[in-house]
Amino acid sequence: MYDYIIIGGGIVGLSVAMALFEKYPLAKVAVVEKESELAFHQTGHNSGVIHSGIYYKPGSLKARLAKEGNQSIIAFCRKYGIQYEQCGKVIVATSQNELPLLENLFQRGLENGLEVSKIDQGKLKDLEPNVSGLEAIHVPMAGIVDYKRVCEKMGMMIRDNGGEIFLKTEAKSIKETEKEVIIETNDQVLHGSMLINCAGLHSDRMAKLTGYKLDLKIVPFRGEYYQLVPEKRHLVKNLIYPVPNPNFPFLGVHFTRMIDGTIDVGPNAVLSLKREGYKKTSFNFQDAAEVLSYSGFWKLAKLYRKEGIEEIIRSFHKKKFLEAVQKLLPSITEDDLIPGPAGVRAQALRSDGSLVDDFYIVNGKRSIHICNAPSPAATASMEIGKEVVEMMSSYSLVT
Repeated sequence: MYDYIIIGGGIVGLSVAMALFEKYPLAKVAVVEKESELAFHQTGHNSGVIHSGIYYKPGSLKARLAKEGNQSIIAFCRKYGIQYEQCGKVIVATSQNELPLLENLFQRGLENGLEVSKIDQGKLKDLEPNVSGLEAIHVPMAGIVDYKRVCEKMGMMIRDNGGEIFLKTEAKSIKETEKEVIIETNDQVLHGSMLINCAGLHSDRMAKLTGYKLDLKIVPFRGEYYQLVPEKRHLVKNLIYPVPNPNFPFLGVHFTRMIDGTIDVGPNAVLSLKREGYKKTSFNFQDAAEVLSYSGFWKLAKLYRKEGIEEIIRSFHKKKFLEAVQKLLPSITEDDLIPGPAGVRAQALRSDGSLVDDFYIVNGKRSIHICNAPSPAATASMEIGKEVVEMMSSYSLVT
């Protein structure tokens, strides 16, 4: 009998386990992960950015937990010798009509209590000599890290604290009673006093399996990236972002210097027909049928029809992708871009077509379900863990 069973071995699930041991050192904790290793999906395909929280609505969980999580992740890396760099980023306006949007974003950064500054062309050239832009916001607290390395350390610490991590273990059924939670997996049955659903791309399914009908569904969006050829990596010093389109829920094509020195360029954000689909050809009948039969998806598609079509065109036409790249770095050519990695974002979508904008956490009888934790969840993960453990204090469980 476990005190806490966590479904999901990504950085959010591991952070919940870490926070549990911090508050309840003697707790019996189990982490259940269906893959053969930790951090296999969203965390393992993450861009590696330590976000600041500048984009998020003041007062939201994303804004608060990203800001606090930025410091938590950096402190963790310092303490345990994990390579990271607080390199900073620039958000660049490349046209006159983007200047008011840049100002709005700057004010949001100030409202969120961040150290941000508006910079002119001269200062921008000092930071990123090869970027074309009129003005920019400099966000010095942004950084880079390998989140998989962070998870490897977390996994070791969880085991050292007496926690158990079950790999290749998939939850098949969940029964929640007044006294316990019973999880039947592919090879054993686990009993616990409390369940925490951190299943990411399958979080809605785990909530449904537990008996909760939510007005949301996880819709997977694949982020497709190129990389700069090694000879052109010097053109990008750190992190370079465009001013985000306020009419589209993604950040646009940007440049990310990874901790290993490679430069990711992207993404294109396109619907994935498989929840764990990292290739254009990835397909799963159940996943595709769930999305394509969901009224909320078609309402979203109608709302963002123009932007969505542009993303799809860029996905299949490299020259169109290059046009977005050259707005920021005009000297990049088609030959400078080689195929890079892809990730899948688990985005919760309501039946009315609205995206669940903030982190979304559902309380059950003996369960808590983290049903929307896309970016910046990796940055905010340690603070999400603390938030969830604080929520659980109202359950009066004996540990």
